[in-house]
Amino acid sequence: MKNKFLSILFVACIITNFVSTRVSANDSTLVSPRPQLRKFYIGTGMDGGIFSTATIKSLVYPPVGSAGSVSTATTTGTLRFSWFINTGVTFNFNLSAHFGVFTGIDLKNIGYIEQSNGWTIKRRTYNVGVPLGIKIGNMRPKRTYMFLGGGLDMPVNYKEKYFQVRNEKTKTSEWFSQRTPAVMPYGFIGLGLRHGICIKAQYYFNNFLNPEYKDKNGHLPYYGEEVHLIMFSIGFAVPTGKHHDMVANSISDLKTK
Repeated sequence: MKNKFLSILFVACIITNFVSTRVSANDSTLVSPRPQLRKFYIGTGMDGGIFSTATIKSLVYPPVGSAGSVSTATTTGTLRFSWFINTGVTFNFNLSAHFGVFTGIDLKNIGYIEQSNGWTIKRRTYNVGVPLGIKIGNMRPKRTYMFLGGGLDMPVNYKEKYFQVRNEKTKTSEWFSQRTPAVMPYGFIGLGLRHGICIKAQYYFNNFLNPEYKDKNGHLPYYGEEVHLIMFSIGFAVPTGKHHDMVANSISDLKTK
C-alpha cells in the first residue's frame, strides 16, 4: 500500500505539471493598450535536490555512579542530501508586473543525520506540504524575483536507521507514525533566477520528534530531544500551460527583459 500511495501522488504531480501545452511568450503579441493586471498559471513546485541539517538539543546524563546532574547539549546534524522524491505543483496569481502570490502542493523527502557516541542515526520523513508565499521582482516567466512565506507539512512516512557499521543497520519504517508531530509548520525565503533556477532556505519551527511518543515497551525514546530542521534546496520553477492575462502596469513593463 505504501508504494502505491507514493506512486499515485508522484504521478499526479507530474501529470498536473504537463496537462497544459507550454506556449512561449512572444513580445510582438503584447499590443493591448490596457493589459490586465492579473495572471494565473500552474507551474512546477520542485525542490529538486535538498540539502538538510538540524539543530539538535539533547539531554546528557552523568556517568553511572557519579554525583553529577543531567545537562543539555546542542549540536548540529551532519549535512544530508536527497533528490527522491521531491516534486509538486504551484498555483500562481500575479497581482502586478512586480508582485505575486502563490500556493500549491508538494511531496518532500526531508530529515537529518546525527552522530552520537559512535552511532550514526538517520531519521527522515516523506511530507505532503502546502506552501503559501509572495513573490517580489520580475513576474515574467523565468525572470529574477525574490519569494518568501510559510507553509504546513504533514508527515506520511517515517524512517529511522541506527548503525555503527554501515552494513549492520537497525531500521524502523512507519506510515503516519506518532514518532513525529502530525503537522510541521515552516518558513522559507528564496530566489527565482533566470531560466527557472530556484534556490530556497527553509526552517521548521516545531520539534521534528515527538518527545511524548512511547514505544511498545512503554519507553520514551525521544524524551528530552528537540530537533529543528534547516533545509536548502535547488530546483526549477517552470511555468506550464498558456499564460492568460499578461501582467503589466504599462506597455513598458511588458517589454521589460
